[in-house]
Amino acid sequence: MAETRVMPHNIDAEKSVLGAIFVDPTCLASVADKLTVEDFYETKNKNIYRAFLNLLESDSKIDYTTVSTELASLKVMSQVGVDYLVEVTDYLPTISNLDSYIELVRDESLKRSMIQVSSEIYAKGFDPAITASDYVDDAEEAIFTLIRKRRAGEFLTLGEVLKEVRNKAEVKRSDSTVTGIDTGFAKLNYATAGFQPEELIILAARPSVGKSALAMNLALQIAKFNKQGKAGVAIFSLEMSNEQLVSRMLSCESLVSNRRIKTGNLTSNEWDDINAATNSLNQLRIFFDDSSDVKVKDIRAKCRKLRQEGRLDFVIIDYLQLINESSNRGNRQEGVAEISRSLKQMARELKIPVLALSQLSRDLEKREDKTPVLADLRESGSIEQDADIVLFMYAPRDETNTLIGEDIIEVKIAKNRQGSLGDFRLKFNKDQSKFYAITDREE
Repeated sequence: MAETRVMPHNIDAEKSVLGAIFVDPTCLASVADKLTVEDFYETKNKNIYRAFLNLLESDSKIDYTTVSTELASLKVMSQVGVDYLVEVTDYLPTISNLDSYIELVRDESLKRSMIQVSSEIYAKGFDPAITASDYVDDAEEAIFTLIRKRRAGEFLTLGEVLKEVRNKAEVKRSDSTVTGIDTGFAKLNYATAGFQPEELIILAARPSVGKSALAMNLALQIAKFNKQGKAGVAIFSLEMSNEQLVSRMLSCESLVSNRRIKTGNLTSNEWDDINAATNSLNQLRIFFDDSSDVKVKDIRAKCRKLRQEGRLDFVIIDYLQLINESSNRGNRQEGVAEISRSLKQMARELKIPVLALSQLSRDLEKREDKTPVLADLRESGSIEQDADIVLFMYAPRDETNTLIGEDIIEVKIAKNRQGSLGDFRLKFNKDQSKFYAITDREE
């Protein structure tokens, strides 16, 4: 005969929680923040706790009489029974141990939830209509949803928040103003205090301005200047191949012309520079994916794996409008809204900054003033709303509408939830795919 397994539970802990509430009803508000009805295994205990919550909501007194009356109104008094309710009422746990009782109930509830999710994952695996990729992603998402649910935060005290603020202030007071990820560009660091965890950053420009090159420069500098050169950066290049991107990185690091690297027509000194740059790049933790047919859930699954391994601190996606939608929508604007919202959720889940490149609308070219504004973001509404930081790149012009210089690029901080707005200029050496900061004196 097959063994019948009983789902994990701890009846004594459940009765201790309920008994503690009878002893000290004022603790119910705190318990309600930590336990739901479904956290209880025993049906009788579920019903008693549901009655407690109803009384709490109506701001009613809690004792044997009010609870039994509420159970009657719920039509479950006969299921609980007078004897059992009296037993729970007379149960006298140690109030000082209430948090321990709550934790025991939560632990058993989490085990049951995990068993249920695992069973659903197991059953779904037999569905011939689901692909292996979707199956793995759905499984990961189900487990992470459960984990996030169990980690639902409580209120923080003012003292706890103050401690975090002071810790960041100490960082600011010490070596730099960077509290997040060092971008390698001083003026960008000054405005943002570095890219912060959970931020969605949009870098937008018209084609051929150099946004992919700037993103590549950021990848190199973030990998070098954070965690003693051990920061992990993932690059999803939907437009260029991995080889094209790494060729640009090699040119940027070695200061050897990208064109000459492509032809292989190099001097011995240039080969020395290439070899030195190769050794330097080999030390960096930069990961590439040039899959052209990719969805946000694919990006999230790959990033989640790197994050779990402790090898991910920053993500770059080049570019947002090339990501495939998870569902076939007739309205492209709705599809982009889903993508940008999903990228923001990924940044929050993994607690890392995510940089997504974006195209600017062609309407910008029709205007006399070529300075981008937020409305120029293609499918702008959702991207502007979801983004924490929006950066624009464009070629600046003088009062006569003449380009200031062939190699001068203006970076405009058009939106910054946690910092200041403004702009700064970079010098762009296209032959090396490298951006240089321009000093105030040079400007």
